[in-house]
Amino acid sequence: MRAALPTIALAHDYLTQRGGAERVVLSLTRAFPGALLHTSLYDPNGTFPEFVGVEIRTSRLNAVPGLRRHHRLALPLLAPTFSRLRIDADVDVCSSSGWAHGARIDGTKIVYCHTPARWLYQPERYLRGRGAVLRAVATALRPALERWDRNAAASADRYVANSSAVADRIARLYGIQAEVLPPPPAITPDGPARERRDIGDDFILCVSRLLPYKNVDAVVRAFADLPRERLVVAGTGPEYERLRALAGPNVQFVGRLADDELRWLYVHCSALVAAAHEDFGLTPLEAAAFGKPAAVLRWGGFLDTVAEGTSGLYFDEPIPDAIVATLHELRDRTWNETAIRGVADSFSETRFIERIREIAGV
Repeated sequence: MRAALPTIALAHDYLTQRGGAERVVLSLTRAFPGALLHTSLYDPNGTFPEFVGVEIRTSRLNAVPGLRRHHRLALPLLAPTFSRLRIDADVDVCSSSGWAHGARIDGTKIVYCHTPARWLYQPERYLRGRGAVLRAVATALRPALERWDRNAAASADRYVANSSAVADRIARLYGIQAEVLPPPPAITPDGPARERRDIGDDFILCVSRLLPYKNVDAVVRAFADLPRERLVVAGTGPEYERLRALAGPNVQFVGRLADDELRWLYVHCSALVAAAHEDFGLTPLEAAAFGKPAAVLRWGGFLDTVAEGTSGLYFDEPIPDAIVATLHELRDRTWNETAIRGVADSFSETRFIERIREIAGV
């Protein structure tokens, strides 16, 4: 008689925004259809609409007014929330950037780590520009939560990292050797593209949440010295008003876009630019799927997803002068769209799903 397949559950920190981590969770739901997804907070209007079809179980925090729209206010409550969460399954895949790996699992705990908690281990970047109250709370809680975080990491049976940079960080902080399994590009040419007539053609695209460590301010400032170029910024976040005030007439902010609108932007842009301290370099990989080169910061996850000279170029610091010089060089080169797409082809959802299912034993 054939052995029964293990029961699978999923966990994620919070589902309140539209970012790369949330797209990975959607891939996990396709890898394990029918798996119950546990999370602390769920805002259907704030994250991707595809979650509507997923069975999601939230914590009691979800009933607290305001937390779903402002999840950072829950920071002091997330560690105890996940410590109290017990998941009854043979295997649980915890998608974590700081919290879900603390869940108590009756079976095997596999952590898919987007990064060890940024505000614990990269506070100078993550807390830059945050409100004084949040910085004070984070500083006060840091010693206790660092102990909690390390204990949570040690409770895992297996760690999987989204990039080589994150695997190195996991080894350094936790003493754990993690397999690298890059997530797939979420926006690919396969699908509808909805025209944005207010944008036009021949622009350089920046797709990013507007947070301090994303360094969109450096990109915006760079375009003051590129008056013949146009920059289109897709994304929202706390930095929106400040960035709008910095922008010149050749910078256009288009806010949060649906996937079909974003697909249209990738089709019609000439290149992508990204200066963020990213743990996984998702947006240049998406641009590569459309045959578009990228100018990116030589840091973190971008090192895995940009083939220098084939799918893009690097700049060494997130400062306007470096970005300007690299964009000039990018414009002066002739790019092979087939070779660029070949870089993206090596990162597929099929490959991701096959490997994560093997790791889970199904």
